[in-house]
Amino acid sequence: MEYEYRQIQRPKYDCLLFDLDDTLYPLSSGLAAAVLRNIQDYMIEKLGIEESKIPDLCNLLYKNYGTTMAGLRAIGYDFDYDEYHSFVHGRLPYENLKPDSVLRSLLLSLPQRKVIFTNADKIHAIKALSKLGLEDCFEGIICFETLNPTHKHAASDDEDEIEFLGTNQSNGSSSTYSPRKIFDIIGHCSQTNAVVSSGLPKTPIVCKPSESAIERALKIANIDPARTLFFEDSLRNIQSGKRIGLDTVGKSQRVKVSDYALESIHNLREAIPELWEAEKLAEVNYSGVPLEASVIA
Repeated sequence: MEYEYRQIQRPKYDCLLFDLDDTLYPLSSGLAAAVLRNIQDYMIEKLGIEESKIPDLCNLLYKNYGTTMAGLRAIGYDFDYDEYHSFVHGRLPYENLKPDSVLRSLLLSLPQRKVIFTNADKIHAIKALSKLGLEDCFEGIICFETLNPTHKHAASDDEDEIEFLGTNQSNGSSSTYSPRKIFDIIGHCSQTNAVVSSGLPKTPIVCKPSESAIERALKIANIDPARTLFFEDSLRNIQSGKRIGLDTVGKSQRVKVSDYALESIHNLREAIPELWEAEKLAEVNYSGVPLEASVIA
């Protein structure tokens, strides 16, 4: 009797990791501009920062810490995370986001795991996805609360303390730090020959583009970077993802940095057709069961 042995070829990617803002919807929606205005208003109204310092301060904090929020915490400002997110995202023009049936069809036709990875809070992520009509297209959401549990001053290293939203929805405050002197980052970075990142205080907030933040997100969601494609609009986040082994998809003008480039997320099938070519291979071991997107927090 003769036996024929066949090795089942696996698709190159078994997970697609998507940024949310300005990746799943265009910059022209106006949400990014509104976020910036709201952040600046928060800094003036809630933190008492002089309006004349806001532009330079925002630029330095974003450049050195990944988000303005992370930078504000680093230099000594103390505030409630939920209050900040409510102020910054609560007044966004979500009505500008419309159901995207084209993108929905593309996502649902893909056989790979699909996960959202955003620096934003869970309320914003869920609301944006709902407005786009994509709330049931993803297995889960890695968001601010995932990497920064609100009942702690910083993300815990204890894997047992990582739980899915719904099993432990603690709404504790992260504003229990002792008051401290505000670090003058503008003065520090304006010093002659000063290296921008040299001598800066660390932030307790974990977020992209930190490589450790991306690695932690992958660990929490049980994602293998070697078999994952990372969709991002941020050049710095793409570079960090590449350094930890992720293949990346960026905007068209960043083709030299990312592995793939898209003019629009709607061009996904034309730009990366192999994602669908793997569908028949994936069907051997994959059973599509519709799941409600859960927030990993």
